[in-house]
Amino acid sequence: MFSFTDKYISNPANLEYSKATMMGPNAMRVSEEMASYLTITKDMRILDLACGMGLSTLFLTQKYGASVFAADLWISPTENYERFKSVGIADKAIPISVDATKGLPFAHEFFDILFTVDGYHYFGDTPEMLPSLIPFVKKGGYIAVAIPGLKYEFGENVPDEMKPWWDEPEIARTIRSTDFWRELWSGEKGIVIADIREMLCCKKAWDEWLTSSNPYAVDDVPMMEAEGGKYFNFIQMIARVV
Repeated sequence: MFSFTDKYISNPANLEYSKATMMGPNAMRVSEEMASYLTITKDMRILDLACGMGLSTLFLTQKYGASVFAADLWISPTENYERFKSVGIADKAIPISVDATKGLPFAHEFFDILFTVDGYHYFGDTPEMLPSLIPFVKKGGYIAVAIPGLKYEFGENVPDEMKPWWDEPEIARTIRSTDFWRELWSGEKGIVIADIREMLCCKKAWDEWLTSSNPYAVDDVPMMEAEGGKYFNFIQMIARVV
């Protein structure tokens, strides 16, 4: 399942590039697992929403040859364009600045797939977000989301070892369970849920992120040591647009 990622990071230069461009659990590895549940061809247009520094974009263009619109709020398009040129994907990757909470600047039914890794939980936890995205995907196309999550909802019973981090409202709001996301998506009439599952790559993707020198990765180390594999998962959600 992870042949592309494993081969890519087996090259020392590529490994350093991936570490330098991670903004969370290894987006390339997460992308490869989720993509294995989709049919992707070189003729497709894909919106890589919340692409960060473009590891997911690199994977989608290099493995499948698809045209990818690499959209992010925090990383500038110019910075990503220079990065895409440096790795030889600028002919397939179109960088753009997007705030998904304020609407997308695309034609309706423009994309075959809306693909988002490591970012949707920050802005997609409201009932309004999913229906606002659906119009931009062709009928029969897919919305595919992969995000860090919980094996079960903590509610008021936050484990003692996790309380130092759950005092941060952003973490408590965004890191939720499979059941939370299934309930949020299940009432939407514009989609048919094809798959919601815990991903296999959770531990490996987190471990690779924690080897990065990114200050956020360094800050995550004590949290993951406290978590110890007991509470976190990675959640994959795939829905077909109808």
